[in-house]
Amino acid sequence: MASTSGISDNLLNTMNPTSTSSSSSISETQDRFMKLLITQMKNQDPLNPMDNAEVTSQMAQLSTVTGIEKMNATLSGFISSMQSTQALQASSLIGRAVLVEGSSAYLAPSKTEGESEAYFGVDLPVGADNLKVNIKDAGGNVVKTFNLKNQAAGIAQIGWNGFSEDGTKLADGRYTIEATATTGNSTVASTTLSYEQVVSVSSGANGVKLNLSNLASITTDQIKQIF
Repeated sequence: MASTSGISDNLLNTMNPTSTSSSSSISETQDRFMKLLITQMKNQDPLNPMDNAEVTSQMAQLSTVTGIEKMNATLSGFISSMQSTQALQASSLIGRAVLVEGSSAYLAPSKTEGESEAYFGVDLPVGADNLKVNIKDAGGNVVKTFNLKNQAAGIAQIGWNGFSEDGTKLADGRYTIEATATTGNSTVASTTLSYEQVVSVSSGANGVKLNLSNLASITTDQIKQIF
């Protein structure tokens, strides 16, 4: 005669979500439960039969597992639907320019005037008496410096026409930007922002990503400003 406790253990192991494969359906779980329960009742000790409380407890465990599986299925569908909605909304940003955390400025011909220009920004959590921004070439040489006074908290937008400090017209391409903000003799926080274009949108296990012209991928909450 089979042991009642042994069959119960098998029943509990089968109902444990961690021991069943992800492809198991709710109906398969219920079917296995009923087969084990019937087998358990057939092989119970006549002198020590299962009581109502034990059967009720096992039925409650089945209900819990079934509810969890249904909830997981519902959540998976909700997440998939939400990602599709986010991807659709994010697609409206394709072709738009955005300011995102970064340390580069791209000097390129203007679409309207033909002259080269570059845009970037500096995010200041608090105001600063002085904001110094250096633009460096590929060799690390400072080619242009901006000294801005009395900057309020927020994003300081800066444009550059591509001319160096000595008036030389520099070649188009990417340059590095560095910022230092001070109030009195103290340095205050500052974050440089790159002006990039959204070229495409992708959706994967990590959610919706915006792919930028500098080959970086970001989430929508990383955008500081949209143009």
